[in-house]
Amino acid sequence: MINLPSHIAIIMDGNRRWAEKRGLPTFEGHKAGAETVRKVVDCCKKYNVKNLTLYAFSTENWKRPLSEINALMQLLVDFLSKYTDEMMKNNVRLIAIGKIDKLPLLQRKILSSSLEKTKSNNGFNLILAINYGGRSEIVDATIKIARDVKDGKIELNEINEDTFRNYLYCPDIPDPDLLIRTSSEMRISNFLLWQISYTELYITDVLWPDFSEDEFYKAINDYSMRKRRFGGR
Repeated sequence: MINLPSHIAIIMDGNRRWAEKRGLPTFEGHKAGAETVRKVVDCCKKYNVKNLTLYAFSTENWKRPLSEINALMQLLVDFLSKYTDEMMKNNVRLIAIGKIDKLPLLQRKILSSSLEKTKSNNGFNLILAINYGGRSEIVDATIKIARDVKDGKIELNEINEDTFRNYLYCPDIPDPDLLIRTSSEMRISNFLLWQISYTELYITDVLWPDFSEDEFYKAINDYSMRKRRFGGR
């Protein structure tokens, strides 16, 4: 296989439907989905994918029932508590993008601890989009640019796409080559709007907790057969 992606982004959809199909509480679907995260990280390392961005919690997810929000916040704590040592062992650098300062105090503390512990790892980047929205990221970047122009740090004529990129949440990570969305939904859902301009899309009807190594292989194999033109011929 040739032409493997170096950066995969995933909209992890279908946890609730997975639980409903089995007559289980919603939390059990999210819990099963968290285990899939670990498996997919292993798949990325196996196929030499260097960066994985996961849409863990969007700015719109605050509209969900409070019980589900609390369960998701607890799941973040459980995941980081369980796997930070494993990330250290496997040379995984954890990165978080989004309005992290708006998370509950406990989640901020544990996330900050994991980010600090893994910051020097360089074998693989796991980027969690938490309290993230693509529009919010663009607005935040615009505000930062406006402030720097006002303060005389940059000139208006210096602003271009490269300049703008430097004001995004994680400018040192390359744009995703492949975006996977599970559970067959045909939406971008406000995810990495700037970064996915020329990202290849792969939609599967498999629910996220059922997303196996075989399904991962199908996605990257499909990607490997595409010819990326980036607007050219």
